[in-house]
Amino acid sequence: MTEDPQDAIDEQAGRTRDRDPRVYDHTAGDEQEGIPFVGAGPGDPGLLTVTGKRLCEAADLVVHAGSLVNSELLDEFCSHAEQVNSIGKDLEELVPLMRDAYEAGDTVVRLHSGDPAIYGAALEQMDALEHEGVPTYFVPGVTSAFAASATLRTQLTLNEVANHVAFTRPQGKTLTAEEDHIGEFVGMGDVTTCIYLGTHAVRDTMDRLLADGHDPETPVAVVYHASWPDEDVIEGTIGTIADQVEEAGYRASAMVIIGEAATGSGYERSYLYGDWANRGQSEADD
Repeated sequence: MTEDPQDAIDEQAGRTRDRDPRVYDHTAGDEQEGIPFVGAGPGDPGLLTVTGKRLCEAADLVVHAGSLVNSELLDEFCSHAEQVNSIGKDLEELVPLMRDAYEAGDTVVRLHSGDPAIYGAALEQMDALEHEGVPTYFVPGVTSAFAASATLRTQLTLNEVANHVAFTRPQGKTLTAEEDHIGEFVGMGDVTTCIYLGTHAVRDTMDRLLADGHDPETPVAVVYHASWPDEDVIEGTIGTIADQVEEAGYRASAMVIIGEAATGSGYERSYLYGDWANRGQSEADD
């Protein structure tokens, strides 16, 4: 009998999550029993991990995140497998699909864009499958913020520029205004703020930052389709970036990075390759 996926979610919400004993038996790179939830990376097939590639190549069924996963990756590593687009399907359809294939002896891979731990809604699928006796596990991927920083040829943390990184999203259907902390992150000054799922809300986000008194000259970089063949980079400021993004016509699939680190400038030499690195030699010379 098919269980209601919501039952698994409610069960977890109603009690303290006990630490799964598998935590102590496996590392993140291990191939385990069950259905792996694999991070496909930001787009470029070469940024799929070695483990992810191996699992995809061995799969009989790949349930993937539609156009969020580059079709070139699917063609290169998953062409032999049955492919099912998860976009538009709810838990009540996805969970039985994967469960039935797994119980029939098929090797199943659930392929998420980026890293499934970042805005991937993976755990609710995994809990629902586990509730029905199907083991699951995570396989990390490269998240789009890292691909964007590589494109921009900078770091998200820079000595004396940014000590912290915030992964966040703007207010909208799934986030209330009270849960939107973008202004707080930007106001801290030494935070690189990486906004996911917010391309459509760039103007609203920047208008709110300006209304809150944030410096309109604060750098902002928007990387559309980071690592894809049609990647595009727009560089501006809190005061200008909304017009630039609207002129480019982008409404989705871009990473928005706010902060001085986006420029890759203004940093100071780190201790790692300075005084700290030479400490042992200096002590030996004394």
